[in-house]
Amino acid sequence: MADQAAAQTPSNAGPRGDAADGPPATPEDPAKEREFRMADLAREAGITVRTLRFYRERKLIPPPRREGRIAWYNEHHLARLRTIAALLERGHTLGGIAELLTAFETGRDVGELLGLPSPLLTPWSEETPVRLTPEELADHFSGEVTPENLTASLALGYLAVDGDEFVHISRRLLDVSTSLIAQGVPLAAVLEAGGRVRAHADALADIFTTLIRTHLVPTLQDLPRATESVENLRPLAKGVVEAELSMAMDRRIRTELESLLGGATAGPPAPQQPPPQPPDQDRQRRTPRED
Repeated sequence: MADQAAAQTPSNAGPRGDAADGPPATPEDPAKEREFRMADLAREAGITVRTLRFYRERKLIPPPRREGRIAWYNEHHLARLRTIAALLERGHTLGGIAELLTAFETGRDVGELLGLPSPLLTPWSEETPVRLTPEELADHFSGEVTPENLTASLALGYLAVDGDEFVHISRRLLDVSTSLIAQGVPLAAVLEAGGRVRAHADALADIFTTLIRTHLVPTLQDLPRATESVENLRPLAKGVVEAELSMAMDRRIRTELESLLGGATAGPPAPQQPPPQPPDQDRQRRTPRED
């Protein structure tokens, strides 16, 4: 708890040789990577300068680039600070965050840090991240890379910023998005659909994990059984989802086709006939009756 208290203490420290509170930097070439002085980076990250110094002393962020007495930070530092903030919100301590970040950077098994056997943490996904320069990203989504779409992609986790590059979470999702846009679907619509699919996928994951916890592994004390259950469920869960999605698409497409074809063959409605008029009483009186 002392770590969090130190990290969240308002800034009241004076300059310490970082030129943090000096005049703003002169404008740089727009094509160049954005760089920040300490005060500017803290403001962008929503923290105090004192907190930023504390993170740097704890080696939670890499050292800045220096020009004389001026420390320059970049987009990678900003992304790291946002990651730290997200982990703090989820209840992690700064000590635990430091271990997690070190594990990610050195390729260690995160399961060791969490005290879980590695078979239980083997990823289910088979996705390959893709690194993209801003120019390559624009080539994939020609004319669709707007600030709004970038914000939505970052919020969904499809994109992350790493230095002066973007990292897309999945080669398969990137290829699907690119194909949909090439066929005329706007990127904003693709991202909206992706968010809805993500919500349904999370609900499906809840169903399967509840199934394991309730019926297959009442406790995690039987680790061999737990590992075997998780491994056996991988192909079963994927098979169920694929089969149900395929059948659901068949039903929906059949319904849509029947609706379209029914509307095309019905033809224009028949003209309405005027209602029959009651007989003219005066004419009946004038017409001789025939026996």
